[in-house]
Amino acid sequence: MKTTHPRLHPVILAGGSGTRFWPLSRQKRPKQLLPLASERPLIAETVARLEGICDPADVITVCGRAHAASVRRALPVEAADGLLVEPLARNTAAAIGLAATVVAARDPEGIVVVLPSDHAVLDRPAFHAALLAAAEVAAQGPLVTIGLEPSRPETGFGYIRRGGAHPAGGRAREVLAFVEKPDRERAEGYLRAGDYLWNAGMFVFRADRMLEELRTHLPACADALEKIAPTVGKRTFASALAQWFPTIPSISIDFAVMEKADDLAVIPASFGWSDLGSFASLHEVREADAEGNVVDGDVLFFDAANNVVVGHRQKPVALIGCSDLVVVDTGDALLICPRDRSQEVRLVVDALAARGDRRLL
Repeated sequence: MKTTHPRLHPVILAGGSGTRFWPLSRQKRPKQLLPLASERPLIAETVARLEGICDPADVITVCGRAHAASVRRALPVEAADGLLVEPLARNTAAAIGLAATVVAARDPEGIVVVLPSDHAVLDRPAFHAALLAAAEVAAQGPLVTIGLEPSRPETGFGYIRRGGAHPAGGRAREVLAFVEKPDRERAEGYLRAGDYLWNAGMFVFRADRMLEELRTHLPACADALEKIAPTVGKRTFASALAQWFPTIPSISIDFAVMEKADDLAVIPASFGWSDLGSFASLHEVREADAEGNVVDGDVLFFDAANNVVVGHRQKPVALIGCSDLVVVDTGDALLICPRDRSQEVRLVVDALAARGDRRLL
């Protein structure tokens, strides 16, 4: 595949559980395997939106053993061979470090593009432009993050405070600080200030640079990865992974590296992004009817508006005089809640787990 930009090695993180989409999501069918934004699973959409800026064979997908078979089936054939299966969950620093190790074995200065597997993007050309701008900066050495221009005072996201122009040029800006999820008042202040961006968990860097940063800031991770590195592409890889990967500390890449690294840049962007954090967010990515209802399945509405309804295929669902509800019927379970409380669905999952009801989990 001929390109005029640095070779990209996308790394898709597919280890999430997505408990806020119960009862659609279950332990064996987490959020990234659900067709929430289209008719395809979110992870398949994530790979598809990279078409045109990378070779599908360069895509690496990282997941756990429990979902490996399902993830492989959901991936396009060209990307299935890039599946990396973690022996156990060790958070994003370990997953990204492992992927960087694999990329470095093939292409030490290859550009790694880290993407969540369960987000939605509506403006693909703008998405491509942001990634390519980040890749041009990363090729010069800095670690780069993508910062989304905020459209509302969101309390569910972390933020990046941007500074002036970065020496790497182009759209890059300096990173002044990573900010944890704010309360409502602070989020409104960030929106008014204009220099805060949503942290979408998308990172771009050279493989060798990330490994250097892990050596500096998380040496226990670097020690394990250096034991694994000589086995990449060999039959001994699986046994080395099983032996050394569990010794890596469980910590996010944000805390382990991004908040400590000296040479950081952020690319401000806007490309119709949604983290699909709850059923309410389906309004951001699915077409609604004239009354604002988002529908999946056989659903009848009478004087009903602004609802999200996912019906069971074998029976119709009818709403009369209802507004701003989430209704999800999976046959074995029924969820009904106000749209503005759909983030609380995890309370149901916790309650089912506490009473030992594995059948519904």
